[in-house]
Amino acid sequence: MMKLTLLGTGDVRQVPVYGCNCAACFRARIDISFVRKPCSALLQVDDFALLIDGGLTDLCHRFAPGELDGILLTHFHVDHVQGLFHLRWGMGADIAVYGPDDQSGCADLLKHPGILAFQPPLAAFMPIELGPVTVTPLPLQHSKPTFGYFIQHGERRLAYLTDTVGLPAQTEAFLLENTPDLMVLDCSHPPAETPPRNHNDLNMALAIHERIAPQHTVLTHISHQLDAMFAEEVLVLPQTVCSAEDGMEWLLDNSAVRRKPRLGDLIG
Repeated sequence: MMKLTLLGTGDVRQVPVYGCNCAACFRARIDISFVRKPCSALLQVDDFALLIDGGLTDLCHRFAPGELDGILLTHFHVDHVQGLFHLRWGMGADIAVYGPDDQSGCADLLKHPGILAFQPPLAAFMPIELGPVTVTPLPLQHSKPTFGYFIQHGERRLAYLTDTVGLPAQTEAFLLENTPDLMVLDCSHPPAETPPRNHNDLNMALAIHERIAPQHTVLTHISHQLDAMFAEEVLVLPQTVCSAEDGMEWLLDNSAVRRKPRLGDLIG
């Protein structure tokens, strides 16, 4: 069984945004369950653990030495790698890091990696075996070289697609031929009349969901403007689409793909 935990679901500004009192930011200040940290996830299969993106600044406290079997980077924007700047100066065994070919990286991270063992850049559509899962890098459309990832374990398929505005034709064709059970998809902006520059808006994300037709789509990398619309309940999502929450867990086993209920949901 694969378990995907969404550790962070916000955009670069996160939620709450400094100095903002919109509905989403106000709500997150009075109830930490609505906070959105930098977009990242943890994939687990039995005792194998793969971190997707390193933007959380508490990685050294969140994960004990030896707990992570590797780190999979979508790209080198700072909100996806900032936690690695501290982690790299740790002690002990190296941690394998995989990602796209971007020689500029982020600041001096590639030049002084410390315990981070950066592997040769991944190649588009060339699958690699990482522990018990097969990972296929999928090119995305962003301002830096960026990969989404198609992850398969047994019969179950997961697509993690952030940051992107739309999908390249080859990536969409791949997903149409290999329909994921669960698609975690960039949706940073409220619906707009003109396409945004670097991230999906809700219209684009829902159109991708309709074309790919996974069992479930989870919208992530959410801005405070879009989150405010969710907070004010002015948007209605299709039944098979939901907005992500920090700490949300999805279980993918041989029989089903399902969201693990939160403790608060069980109590309520």
